[in-house]
Amino acid sequence: MMKKLKGGLVGLCMAAFALTGCITNTTSTGEEIHEWNMTITVGPGSTWYEGALKFAEDLERESDGRMQIEIYTNEQLSAGNQEAGVEQLMDGLKDFSYNSSIIYAGVDQRFGVLSAPFLINDYDDASRVLNGESGQIIEGMLRERGVEPLGFGESGFRQITNDTLPIRTPEDLDHLKIRVPNMGVLTNLFRTQGADPITMPFSEVYTALQQGTIDGQENPVDVTYSSGLVEVQQYMTMWNYVYDAIILGMNKDLYDSLPEDDQALIREVAAEANAYQIQITREKEAMQLEELEAAGMEIYYPTEDEIEQFRNDSQPVYEQFRDIWGEDHMQMFLDEAMGSEEIE
Repeated sequence: MMKKLKGGLVGLCMAAFALTGCITNTTSTGEEIHEWNMTITVGPGSTWYEGALKFAEDLERESDGRMQIEIYTNEQLSAGNQEAGVEQLMDGLKDFSYNSSIIYAGVDQRFGVLSAPFLINDYDDASRVLNGESGQIIEGMLRERGVEPLGFGESGFRQITNDTLPIRTPEDLDHLKIRVPNMGVLTNLFRTQGADPITMPFSEVYTALQQGTIDGQENPVDVTYSSGLVEVQQYMTMWNYVYDAIILGMNKDLYDSLPEDDQALIREVAAEANAYQIQITREKEAMQLEELEAAGMEIYYPTEDEIEQFRNDSQPVYEQFRDIWGEDHMQMFLDEAMGSEEIE
């Protein structure tokens, strides 16, 4: 069983053994036992948690107990602050994390290219981007920032909810206070569409919705469902405006300190965990939508013409971030998302 690191031991491990893992024991053959930590942004009811749990359990089993991971939900190690959680991983103050690429963009705006509005429109687009040269660009940026990428999971397409009206056109967003992650692409996008974007840690969103501090939020179905937001939100619009990839990251210095055999084992187990997490995310979405509707949430599916209105209104964001993303990188993402068709 995975050992739980608590109180002072957590602090000791994170401070003294940040780059090598917290080694507290040895096996009967003298091999070191690594006790590591991992955080996810959302709670234990999410597919993120199920993917992280599979990763931790499989790694412990396949390593014969030498590699043990304790999972912390809701960014507990950074007091709910997602950007701080990513920075902890970059700095070696934690070992593993499942974080959305959107949160990385809150730390380094270059990552925002993966969340350009209406760039990725279906799962085929996502596969071409993440498994192509665009994905390699993201992996290179992660290594620059001290994170070893262990592949991508999936939170799904981000949808918008609110408690005021169904969102059918950009005009429906006018003056709505919408919580978004602390990321320039999304705050700029919602401003161009007339909304009032509010940034706050996700751990505060339910209470803010309940108290009327904000009118709505945007997240994939699984996050909205697993966080119980149906209790404080009446409308959801399935506009698929941003594809939300989650990065299974490991502190790079820690990864580099391990023998090649251990690195290979971690990568193999991570690939299986990511594939599992993606599978259950897609399988569960239809059921989750049915349950949300049964609980009273009205779900609206925009027409192609309505989506085109949102798409056209989002184009200024591409111009605003062209220099940050880089012309060549942005074009590569566009080409791969479109199936390498020429972009006019």
